[in-house]
Amino acid sequence: MKIYHPIYLIILLLSSFCSQAETTVIYAGQLLTVPGKAPLEKQTLFIENGVITKIENGYVEFKNSEGMKLIQLRDSFVMPGLMDMHVHLQGELGPNNDRETLKMSDQLMGMRTVHYGMKTLLAGFTTVRDVGSNSQYMYAYRDAIEKGWIDGPRVIAAGGVGITGGHADVSGMKPDLMEFYTDRSICDGPYDCRRATRDAIKYGADLVKITSTGGVMTDRATGTGQQMEMDELKEVVLAAKRMGKKVASHAHQEDGIIAALEAGVDSIEHGTYTGPKAIKLFKKTGAYLVPTLLAGATVKKMAEETDILPPPVAAKAIKVGTDMQGNFSKAYKAGVKIAFGTDSAISKHGTNADEAVLMSEAGMPNAEVLVSATINAADLIGMSDQLGTLEVGKQADIIATNSSPIEDINQLKQVNFVMKGGKIHKNEKY
Repeated sequence: MKIYHPIYLIILLLSSFCSQAETTVIYAGQLLTVPGKAPLEKQTLFIENGVITKIENGYVEFKNSEGMKLIQLRDSFVMPGLMDMHVHLQGELGPNNDRETLKMSDQLMGMRTVHYGMKTLLAGFTTVRDVGSNSQYMYAYRDAIEKGWIDGPRVIAAGGVGITGGHADVSGMKPDLMEFYTDRSICDGPYDCRRATRDAIKYGADLVKITSTGGVMTDRATGTGQQMEMDELKEVVLAAKRMGKKVASHAHQEDGIIAALEAGVDSIEHGTYTGPKAIKLFKKTGAYLVPTLLAGATVKKMAEETDILPPPVAAKAIKVGTDMQGNFSKAYKAGVKIAFGTDSAISKHGTNADEAVLMSEAGMPNAEVLVSATINAADLIGMSDQLGTLEVGKQADIIATNSSPIEDINQLKQVNFVMKGGKIHKNEKY
């Protein structure tokens, strides 16, 4: 009788377990494998260990379905998971923000982040880029999702770098509270901003977020024009690139957009007043515009219909919110690359698809809106080899709607099936 070493037996058992891993099979009535191309009819997808392993024409029949999970989406439009390149998962704009700042613990804020993240995931957004949060709590949230400890969208988390008194700095508080809440990411001058950039990366940033211009939500009447100086911008970008990290820049007025593009950023967030010179630089550098039309529409409505916003904020909100959509249309038609982003937290989490409707209304074809939220977003975060399309070898991030969003973009607001990395998080069909 042959006697096996215990370690060998363990290996055999593990090998047997792995070989019996469940295969998920999806019958898709319409399947958009590559956004921008025509959808396919009646397709069968095979998924193992969270990855797409095979796609076949027709509905493949099985004599033996043991170890197999079949998902019936024959009457649905199936496509890659959506991606939002501009969210803030830790909060949400509302009348109690000042109170929450003083009374909500960081730990409870972390729990709320889990809640907002799930709302985002269930809305069909399987990957997000968080570009402004309490960094260590966001990194912990990102890592907990990656480890499988909690459910949520895949998170690409930014570390922020901003200047004293600029949009990334605290505002609207009495001086002693502003001193208390001022973060070490705030810098002045090129070398201090180099230090802040390296610091952000040291502590876990996937990318660096800067604010080259003023912002709407800054509770100071400091405008939306350029605020960071060119030497500061260049040092941030150089320091980030040296360490293999991309840079995103919040920017509204064209002077700050131009400065950030000349410094070499990878994306412009908002880009409200993108004009002819900025458009030329976008096309020359290949940087993406992340338009966040939903944020503009949200704050404009809030300023006009409520008294929630402080007067300096309300005035900027009406101006910027009014101008955003028209200028986005010009940039898109001029050939600027667009990546989908909402600025959720200004708008409510889980309503991210409203951005797609606004983009469509501004003249962007629905098929191109889908490209911006899949292929382009994956390119921006450097994950095109894993995300953005439904192809063999890529992550099984898959959503479904009742009918084609290429025909009716509003279908994205009614996602009925969500899978991320092969795990089903929503299936309203059964």
